[in-house]
Amino acid sequence: MSLDPFSEDEGFRPLAWRMRPTQLTDIVGQEALTGEGGTLQAMVRRRRVLSSIFYGPPGTGKTTAAQILADTAEATFVPLSAVETGTPEVRRLIQTAKERRQLMNRGTVVFLDEIHRFNKAQQDVLLPAVENGTVVLIGATTENPWVSLNSALLSRCLLVAFQSLSQAAVVCILEKAWTERDQWLTSAATVEDGVFRHIAERAGGDGRLALNILERLATMAGDGQHLTESSLEALWKEAPHYHDRGDRHYDLTSAFIKSMRGSDPDAALYWFGRLLLGGEDPAYIMRRVVVHAAEDVGLADPAALMVAEAAFSALLHVGLPEARIPMAEAVLYVASAPKSNAVVSALDLLDQALKRWPDAPVPEELRDRHYNPRITKEYRYPHDAPGHFLPDPHLPPELQSSEFYQPSGNGREADIKRRLQQWRQRRAHRE
Repeated sequence: MSLDPFSEDEGFRPLAWRMRPTQLTDIVGQEALTGEGGTLQAMVRRRRVLSSIFYGPPGTGKTTAAQILADTAEATFVPLSAVETGTPEVRRLIQTAKERRQLMNRGTVVFLDEIHRFNKAQQDVLLPAVENGTVVLIGATTENPWVSLNSALLSRCLLVAFQSLSQAAVVCILEKAWTERDQWLTSAATVEDGVFRHIAERAGGDGRLALNILERLATMAGDGQHLTESSLEALWKEAPHYHDRGDRHYDLTSAFIKSMRGSDPDAALYWFGRLLLGGEDPAYIMRRVVVHAAEDVGLADPAALMVAEAAFSALLHVGLPEARIPMAEAVLYVASAPKSNAVVSALDLLDQALKRWPDAPVPEELRDRHYNPRITKEYRYPHDAPGHFLPDPHLPPELQSSEFYQPSGNGREADIKRRLQQWRQRRAHRE
């Protein structure tokens, strides 16, 4: 690698940027893609780049691979972030790509980072240009592409899965950077055995994060210093910014949500602590708890929503650090409660019914008599009947067989399920 750390282009770049490989075979940890028979190796060998969606964890080589593929195909590489790019910029880029092809006979590889942030309309703008080859699109995402991207765009792209880096792969990256430290570190320093391994453990399969930690650790050590595990520990405690507002933010949030949904209070509490320690807005955390108290616990334990709301209120009135206790209480309650997504399922069925019958008339006996005295059907008051129940229908005739709400057998919903079965049977067999 030939780098001048004091050059105008490279001197100010982070270490992770400057250590990016320039050859596909130098990418560590993705040998299934870059080795013999791998998808990316095949593109390099044929000097032809296909529109693709690179998906996988952060810091695993997606951007680097896209740049190498563009260089191999001798195409112009245009990096974009979906967070900062709108539809007008995409249209201008496509027009420029057309002109580049016509005037220079040169292709354009558009690398769109965080492509899942593009909405449907923005993704649709790309379709014609990808379809006719005006641009080769490489989209990068940490999300599930089948969920976050349009099926029309997916059908035009090759899906390429990047794997989280093993600890051995991260250590290899760190050792390579340390071997070439004279190109990025101006002071002399030595490193204690085990430091790279502990950085790899902390980085969680993210090579970019590992290099960022190493660079800061080496910079703080100063001239002639020894990089030790104790100095790494001190750096980690003082560096909550390692939880960023990009991919890692969404990864941690996803792990937090899935741990609550998965009834794992220990894991939920751990990810809650990571989010809070990383400087996440505590109100954001509590909004997630409130949502999942309703979405994942629901009527299996209605108290979960009340506990979550009470903790949110405590945060607003008391603030941190004291509110950390009721916040943790809510996290543990939601994670430990019996689960039911019956409310969400009921809403899905409701949406289907509303699409099919958006204007079904209100049954006559349910209408307001105050403005229409000509209504002849009588409304029967349930509280006058035994058990405070009457088997009278309340839906329009075309919907009377609908059962949107299907309670689970968990927690409080087991009682609700028994009652509804009795009531629904009586309605179905009413005279």
